[in-house]
Amino acid sequence: MLDIFLRSFWFGEGTKSLVDNLLIVAVDETAYDRCRFLRLNCFRLESDGVDDFGGEKLYMSNDFIKMMWTRTRFLLDILKRGYNFVFTDTDVVWLRNPFTKLSNNETEDLQISTDQFNGDSWSPENQLINTGFYFVRSNNKTISLFETWYGRKDNSTGQKEQDVLLDMIRNQGIIGKLGLRVRFLDTLYFSGFCQDSKDFRQVATVHANCCRSIFAKVKDLNAVLRDWKQFKILESSNNSSMVDNHKWSVHEACWNSWKG
Repeated sequence: MLDIFLRSFWFGEGTKSLVDNLLIVAVDETAYDRCRFLRLNCFRLESDGVDDFGGEKLYMSNDFIKMMWTRTRFLLDILKRGYNFVFTDTDVVWLRNPFTKLSNNETEDLQISTDQFNGDSWSPENQLINTGFYFVRSNNKTISLFETWYGRKDNSTGQKEQDVLLDMIRNQGIIGKLGLRVRFLDTLYFSGFCQDSKDFRQVATVHANCCRSIFAKVKDLNAVLRDWKQFKILESSNNSSMVDNHKWSVHEACWNSWKG
């Protein structure tokens, strides 16, 4: 997964130079060793109650949920140190520099990806957020958000952190209570397997969401990179008709990962 993620930076537009700004957070020794071998910026994240998150943690398993909460606590610590950051899962391939699609308005506290975009970047109603990719600014409001969010961990049995944040936004009015400005990102630019971008000319990232297993994610993300390379060939040939009709491959492995 890490290798596919890094490969996208080589194939993407304006992404190669961003690798130097990546901090790879590893939750198991194998990933950490691989990161160091590749001479990247690496951090080994220790976890409470789990010696090592090595091996696959199947979606919504107990260890998967623990891993997601451990991640949230770590990101809270980063915010408290005063850093703004883009968080990305490694099952998100970067096909273009996402900063060209993100707002640089400093009054916006959080810009977060969606599984399905409802058409309104400022409306939380019916938005299906995804915590696999977001840009957050460090300030008192976002620190309070993450503190409140992480504080729900022990009262959210069977829920992953994304479910808890979604409930806080939809049903508890946390955005208004904290005076946050939250932009929900359009899947035209920040897409995923749940809802493909409709325009290869606009897409910045593709997330292997709506997918249950690492095997399926790897297979279908490789297909995404093949689709992207084919698009770049068509684009360079100036065949606008073929570019307009170019489609993503069906995410067959991911759909099949839910069977049985």
